Amino acid sequence: MDAHYDQVMAARARASEGAPRLYFAYSTILDPAAFEEWRQQHGYDFFHLPSGERAEALEVGLTYDFPSRWWGGRVAGLEDRPASTVHGLVFAIDPRDWPIIQHKEGFVTHMCVERPVRVRTASGEQSATAFTTAPDRKSAEGPVSGRFVEALVRGATASGLPESWIAWLRTAG
Repeated sequence: MDAHYDQVMAARARASEGAPRLYFAYSTILDPAAFEEWRQQHGYDFFHLPSGERAEALEVGLTYDFPSRWWGGRVAGLEDRPASTVHGLVFAIDPRDWPIIQHKEGFVTHMCVERPVRVRTASGEQSATAFTTAPDRKSAEGPVSGRFVEALVRGATASGLPESWIAWLRTAG
């Protein structure tokens, strides 16, 4: 566990019941091995992602704009990009579990911010929340993390995302 665990658990205790929040995931949370390692390291053995639905976030693109010491290079966030899409999964997250998602995505450490995205699924378009690099943490310095790109590819493959997206991920970094 880390120092943020108590903060997250307090936020979970304060969270009220209510409608699930739609979460658009496009990053390492989709990689089963990386997510399991994170859960174990942070004491969230009890938490499991619900089933997700394949989705495309509309009018956004990936940008490698956050230098991560843990990943050994820059990792990806989202940027507004007309006529572009990012593939991922949409999850319906119980409000009491939202603080865990915030921790995983780096919101708790101020690395990331929440942002609304429009997503297209088999059932149509809807609004969801994604996470992207906090504006004051963005940087293009240093190389893209090869380990991070490998985790993106593993996650996209495990999630059944389109082969064309997986091929793009391999070369985009």
